[in-house]
Amino acid sequence: MTMVRSKMISIGGLIAGTAGLLLLSACGSETAPVAQSSSATPSSSAPETSVAPSASSSPAPAPAPQPAQGPDPAPRNDGLCKAGDVKLSVANGDAAAGTVYRKLVITNSSGHACTIQGFPGVSYVTGADGHQVGEAAFRDGVKGGPVQLNNGESASADIGFVNVRNYDEAACKPTETRGLRVYLPQETASNFVAVQGLGCAGKIPGNQLTVKTFNKGA
Repeated sequence: MTMVRSKMISIGGLIAGTAGLLLLSACGSETAPVAQSSSATPSSSAPETSVAPSASSSPAPAPAPQPAQGPDPAPRNDGLCKAGDVKLSVANGDAAAGTVYRKLVITNSSGHACTIQGFPGVSYVTGADGHQVGEAAFRDGVKGGPVQLNNGESASADIGFVNVRNYDEAACKPTETRGLRVYLPQETASNFVAVQGLGCAGKIPGNQLTVKTFNKGA
């Protein structure tokens, strides 16, 4: 009887000890900190990195359309007499003090009216190529007013032809001429008048040709 009681006491103590161990284990598991995993997924609030699009991915802008090129504008008709509007001639004149004065006559043959004003450009020319001989005519006097020429009408300017034999021959270098090259006022194209003469190809102290302004009439 005594032996049975001793075994029951031993078994009860064993059960009580086991229960205490279980209670302590449970308390330890409640207070132990939980370790954070290093492989946790980043928070969704973290900023995202945007990638700029490549410059080559955008299509190149189309070139701007160019305006169509039209024809060149017609030359302005300023009403002045042009080289192709007139016929030229040289009329006989008078001689005075070694100079012969003759009239350069221009006649409007254009079929329409035109205007002329001022001094013509006049020079001696010679040779098959029409090269100039000596200096061009010196403008003598003042510029006149505008002269309107209807079709068939004429105007004239006095030209003085100096006798170049009066100059030193070595300086003058006398040269036979074929005629005159004439530029109408404010015109870039020239006319030719056939009239034989003698000019100075060299440098002389005076003027081998002089010219006055245009006036109405021949």
